[in-house]
Amino acid sequence: MATQLKKIWQFLQKDVRELWQPTEAAESGAEVSKAVLELAIALGWLAPPVAIAAAGLSFVGIATRGIKFYREKVNKQPTLEEFVAIASPLAYLESLNELAQTNNILKQIGTISISEPIKQQMEKLQEFQLDENLAKNALQCFPKSELAQVLNRLFSTQLQQAGIDKNHAQLLTAWVAWGTPKYLKPATAEIPDSVKQLAEVYLTGQQPDKYDSIDAYLKERIATKPQEKVFDETFTFQDIYVPLKARRLDGNGKLDEQEAIDLETWAKEMLDKPDKVAFIQGGPGRGKSVFCRMFADWVRQHLHPIWTPILIRLRDIRTLENSLEATLRTQLQNLDFVNSEPGWLTDKNTRFLFLLDGFDELVMEGRTGGGLKEFLQQVADFQRSYNQPPAVGHRVLITGRPLALQGIERLMPTNLARVEIELMDDSIQQQWFTKWSAQVGEVESLEFQSFLQNQNCPERVKELAREPLLLYLLARMHRDQNLNVQMFEGVSGVGAKILVYEQSVNWVLEKQRDNENFRLTGLETEDLRRILQEAALCVVQSGGESAKIAMLEDRLNRQLAKLIEEAKKTAGEKALNNALAAFYLQPCEGDRGGAVEFTHKSFGEFLFAQLLKESFEEWAERDRRRGYKLKDEELYKEIYDLLGYGGLTPEIVEYLMALLDASDEFKPVELFQRLEDFYLQWCEGDFIDQETETLPQKKVQQLKKHLPDSNIRLGQRQVDIYAGLNAMILLLELNRYAQSKDDLNDKIAFHPCGEKGTDSFDEYRLLPIIGYSHCIDVTGFLRTVGSFLNGTNLSGANLSGANLSRADLSGANLSGANLSGANLSGANLRGTNLSGADLRGAKLSGAKLSVLIDLSNKDDQRQAGRLSHKSFWRGLIIQEKNGNTEELRKNLASITWDENTKWGDIQELKTAENVPEALKQQLGIV
Repeated sequence: MATQLKKIWQFLQKDVRELWQPTEAAESGAEVSKAVLELAIALGWLAPPVAIAAAGLSFVGIATRGIKFYREKVNKQPTLEEFVAIASPLAYLESLNELAQTNNILKQIGTISISEPIKQQMEKLQEFQLDENLAKNALQCFPKSELAQVLNRLFSTQLQQAGIDKNHAQLLTAWVAWGTPKYLKPATAEIPDSVKQLAEVYLTGQQPDKYDSIDAYLKERIATKPQEKVFDETFTFQDIYVPLKARRLDGNGKLDEQEAIDLETWAKEMLDKPDKVAFIQGGPGRGKSVFCRMFADWVRQHLHPIWTPILIRLRDIRTLENSLEATLRTQLQNLDFVNSEPGWLTDKNTRFLFLLDGFDELVMEGRTGGGLKEFLQQVADFQRSYNQPPAVGHRVLITGRPLALQGIERLMPTNLARVEIELMDDSIQQQWFTKWSAQVGEVESLEFQSFLQNQNCPERVKELAREPLLLYLLARMHRDQNLNVQMFEGVSGVGAKILVYEQSVNWVLEKQRDNENFRLTGLETEDLRRILQEAALCVVQSGGESAKIAMLEDRLNRQLAKLIEEAKKTAGEKALNNALAAFYLQPCEGDRGGAVEFTHKSFGEFLFAQLLKESFEEWAERDRRRGYKLKDEELYKEIYDLLGYGGLTPEIVEYLMALLDASDEFKPVELFQRLEDFYLQWCEGDFIDQETETLPQKKVQQLKKHLPDSNIRLGQRQVDIYAGLNAMILLLELNRYAQSKDDLNDKIAFHPCGEKGTDSFDEYRLLPIIGYSHCIDVTGFLRTVGSFLNGTNLSGANLSGANLSRADLSGANLSGANLSGANLSGANLRGTNLSGADLRGAKLSGAKLSVLIDLSNKDDQRQAGRLSHKSFWRGLIIQEKNGNTEELRKNLASITWDENTKWGDIQELKTAENVPEALKQQLGIV
């Protein structure tokens, strides 16, 4: 039976002064604000004269005291409805009191007269009919309950009368409402067990210490993030952070041509879009991680408890569970509010904003098994399920590098709202200079700006200065007089970025020479450089994010290892850890058994590329009388050691090729010959099929020693596959490099199946490799090599039935290749030579053919039939140059298409034979 609130509140007609007096020291609290008093008066819980003596009042624990006061004055135990009717408005006041201690808007509120609009809302509140069902709603999800809405309207009306605009008033009332449940739970201690048990059923997920645990997490893990030091500087991220801009992307990853948007504003707006996951992508050093830490703290300061931010670095996730819920529970199991309550995600009184930083840094079984696509689908399903009735309302914001999406972009969930971080424009850059000036002085800041504006400053350097990480590195180099225009002469493209990284590493090495930890090791500068490179290799081979110090120590040569052991005697067991602390390395969060990670992923990638470059130069070094200095057996051992784990990433390969190109010691022909010899033997299984202990086996033993708990599959086959595929990537890159050099294009030519018409040609060579790569997972070949196949010569290759979906085959030579039944859906076939290719039954849905496809074969007119017979053309992008051959204009009767097929301006279709009538009507062909 419903009861009006005013009837339940009749006990307030008695003397209530003692209700507001603290009963113990813990309830004294801070000074009561005017805003709280005014609301208490409007509720009828305080009479105006009482406000004069506000100094003696306390709102701490008022909900609990209110229930106790009711029992004593009425001399009866409260029912569930009475408990909610009394405890809820008092808990609301307690929530407001907490907010008023820090909120500047509320601090400015003075006396609010009881106007007619306020009277109307007061009456509606007192006339509010509360029954058991509405009481249950208030306990299960107070912020969205009917009672909360009535209280919100009264408070909002007061705020607006005090001169606060409607939007801010709504935000403040929401803030107070979401903070109310925190104070309801303790009040249940004052009600009889029968009512208490029922109330606690409705208050599911609200453990006694839950809110304290959440507050501790926010204080220790979120509030501290902006205050962390930038590398080894004395200033923090907060000191030099500036808001960034972004541009929206459509479902295919295409940039929106509209004006760039403010990234923070967009992220805030996404909180009001329950049907979308906020998806932020950006290249290395664009500011994704710093944005996450800054935005998480902004939410903590301005929106908690409406939203409670949880920041997770995806590199720290070791295992991808069957659902995001399970993954989150595993990752956050050390937090009390997660560990102590199975229903922490289903409690409607707490909404989380999960900031998942670095989808490209996932380290798990899934990463070697198509896991990113699966993970993104889990994220999409998570937000969708928690925003359907009965909605809890959690949100997800996820960031990462766009290259990680290669091959899965068309398969991504549809409820992702995607943006890409833009380069810093002049306005944002100027804001950064202002903050930099506060750290280094105005003179230095202005001189650095003059350097960038100098007409002799290379354009590439000016471009780099629009990326947050590189802008900071350039500014630091300039501050320390390690930056000048001359050093960039003749440098272009990625070379300028490499030069900045090199100078940064050199700068740190030089600066730390006087560091006590450095001197205790007894290592020379070049020794430390080598250790950094080996650390980078360990990080890559440990999954790409962190590595154990023990693994690094095992890789050091005898001389370096001896120096480290001597240092341990004087500096302790962590001598190497301490020495590395200043070199862009830091202990992992949780210090996983002495593991370290690079402060920025780019440094690890660059240093690993340096290590590869130096090794490749040694591989190609000749001994005048005895051939190569490094014998074949040692070469093969090093190949498995360096390349036998994980695919080379585009970033690492880009750094590597630029480093080699700039090196006087680079011998491309010799390096190509040695890698090709290895590749051909690997294709025959010579290394995995040895009867004695194999090189893959030795590498597996080394990895398993230091990665015993890894969820990434480790076995001889996986190591063997990666060694061969990485060698193939390097051969493809060397071939590409040679084609751009007049003195090399006739000396280096890589054909994965051998050159057609020669004794080395084997049309089936690549097909078994693709199948063998399934030992990694079914997309192992595509994910590892797929993005490096552009321009590849596969003329005459038999790839029947091969899965080449979403591979980059642009500019490739597939003339005469057998592609019957092959899956080319989503593949990039721009400029691909398909003359004479057998495409019968091939899947071409979503394939990109938008530049030039040569399907002409004057000697074999049967190719037209091979193209059309049971071919799938759904989503195929076809433009004018695709239709300019006689063959393509022939029999089109069996071609199928859908609304995603883009036909462009194909005049030839007007004369083509057997064009389906439906297609003619669609294209307006008369």
